Amino acid sequence: MKSILLFGITLFILTPSLSQQKDTISTKGKFDLIYNTSSSYKEFKVIRKSRFTSLRNKVSDSIEQLNNELDVKIEKINKLEQDLNNINKVLLGSIAEKTTAIRMRNSMFFFGIELTKSSYKIISWMIFILLVGVLSFFIFKYKNSYKVILSAKENLQEAEKELITFKKKSIESDQRLRRQLQDEINKQRGI
Repeated sequence: MKSILLFGITLFILTPSLSQQKDTISTKGKFDLIYNTSSSYKEFKVIRKSRFTSLRNKVSDSIEQLNNELDVKIEKINKLEQDLNNINKVLLGSIAEKTTAIRMRNSMFFFGIELTKSSYKIISWMIFILLVGVLSFFIFKYKNSYKVILSAKENLQEAEKELITFKKKSIESDQRLRRQLQDEINKQRGI
């Protein structure tokens, strides 16, 4: 009986200090404390109902608090995932806009066909070279035709000179022949 009385007094003295320690002790520490402070009956440990209820309430409060914290963290995670998805959508949109802008910057429209700048430069140079070639061809043809015209003019002038000399010769020969004819006519009349 003395031991129970001694145990009860010790428990009475330690209970306020234990209740202060319980707030700072972990759940495992609280179970250990109850186990160590409980009394033994044969081979069983006997726990006071008040301590058991207090521990059960504190454990269920801790579990409820952890569940609440877990729910809050899950909500935060869901919100962060939503934000991340929104950011990814915006990022994908801006990447698409960037690639479109880069493509537009690196391309040009030529007769309604979209071409890269290098293709446009190649086509432009080909057209330029083609136009220079066509211009060179026409200049060559013009020079050749000009030479032909000059030689034709020279030939015409030579032909005109020959015609004039031929006319003079023919007039002279015609005059000579007329003269001879007249002389013959005069001879024939005069005999």
